[in-house]
Amino acid sequence: MKHIAERTGRRCLPLPSNRLGLYLALRHWCTPGQRLLMSPISADEILFLVLAAGLRPVIAPLDPRDGNIDAARADLATVDAVLTTNLYGLPDRVPAFAGKIVIEDVAHAMETSLGGRPLGTFGQAGVFSLSKHPGAGSGGVLAVADEADLRALEQARDELLAPGSLRADLLSVTTSMARHAALRLGLARPALAVSRLLGLEEEREGFRIALDPDRLDLALKEIPELPPFDPWVRADLHPYRSRRGRLVRWYQARRVAKVPGERARRLAGVARLAELPSVAPAVREHADQPLFRVPLLVRDRDAAIAELERRGVPTGYLYDPPYDDYAPGYAEPSPDPAQARWWARHVLPVDPVYVHRSLPVLRALEPATAPPPPSP
Repeated sequence: MKHIAERTGRRCLPLPSNRLGLYLALRHWCTPGQRLLMSPISADEILFLVLAAGLRPVIAPLDPRDGNIDAARADLATVDAVLTTNLYGLPDRVPAFAGKIVIEDVAHAMETSLGGRPLGTFGQAGVFSLSKHPGAGSGGVLAVADEADLRALEQARDELLAPGSLRADLLSVTTSMARHAALRLGLARPALAVSRLLGLEEEREGFRIALDPDRLDLALKEIPELPPFDPWVRADLHPYRSRRGRLVRWYQARRVAKVPGERARRLAGVARLAELPSVAPAVREHADQPLFRVPLLVRDRDAAIAELERRGVPTGYLYDPPYDDYAPGYAEPSPDPAQARWWARHVLPVDPVYVHRSLPVLRALEPATAPPPPSP
C-alpha cells in the first residue's frame, strides 16, 4: 500500500481484492439508477459489480487501437458516471470524461502514467489490484483524495468483510508462490492442469463464466446489495471480500516491493513486442509504459495460445465475447458492437516479462485482418 500511496499521493484503503474496491467506489459516489458508461471488454465480475451497485451499465463503443472506451464516439451527455478499464495497462482517455463521476479501474495499470500523471489520480477513486503487477494472488487498494471519503469507505468495507481463516490465507500464499515458481521454470501447462484439478478456476463457457440468467434475475431484486452477486463476483477468487491475516499482508507487501525492480525488464519486453506487425497500434504510442500485458491482434489466436502454453507461457485475461453478446438484456448495448467483437476474437495478451519465451511463436503469427469500420 505504501508504494501506491507514494505513487499517487492519495489516501489508500487496503482491501482483500480490487473487486471489493470497485463495488465500494461505485456505491459511494453513484446513486442506484444512474447510468454508467463502461467498456464492452473487461473481466466478467466487473459487469456484476456494476449491477450489484444498482447502476445501469451503458456499453461504450470500443477503440480498436487499444481496446478501451472510444471517448470521441461515446455519448457522454447521456451518462452520469464512467468506469475506466485501462486494458492491459493502456490508458483510457480519462481527461475526456471531465465533469462526470469517474472511477478508475487500474488493476492492469499500476505503473501506467498519462501525460506524466499516474493513473488512479484522475477520477474520484483509483482501484488497484495486488494480484496483477505484483502477482500477490489477492489484495487491492482503493486510492482517494479526501480523508472523509476514506473513512466512509473504510466503514463500508468493514460492513462487507466476511470472516477469513488461516487455511484460506495459507492456500492463497502457497498457490501464488507455486504459480511464480512454475512461470520461472517454464511449467505453465502442468501448473494450469493442477489449478483446474483443485478447482481454483471457475468452469467457463468459452472464456466467460456462466451467466445463469434465472439466478441473476433473483439477485437483481436485492440491489444494491453485494452478497447476492457473490456467485459471479467471486470467480477464481472466492475470498474476494474475506478478511486477510498477517501472513497474507506480509506476502502482499513483499510482492509489491518487487514491482519497481521489475520495471526495466517489463519495459524492455514492451519495446520488443512493440516491433511486431501484429501489435495493437496504441502499444507503440505507450511503449514507454511498463504495461501489464501487451495486446497483439492475430489471425489464429487459439492456436497461438496453445503453442505458447506448450512453451511455458500461459495466456490469460481474455474477455470474449464482449458484454453485448455475453449478457444481452442486462446492459444498454453499444451503438457499434462490431469492433468490440473483432477485438475480443483476435486479441492475444502477452506478458512482456517472459518475452524471450514467446517471441519465437509471436514472430510467426499473422496479424488479424483490419477491424470493421466504425458505424456511421
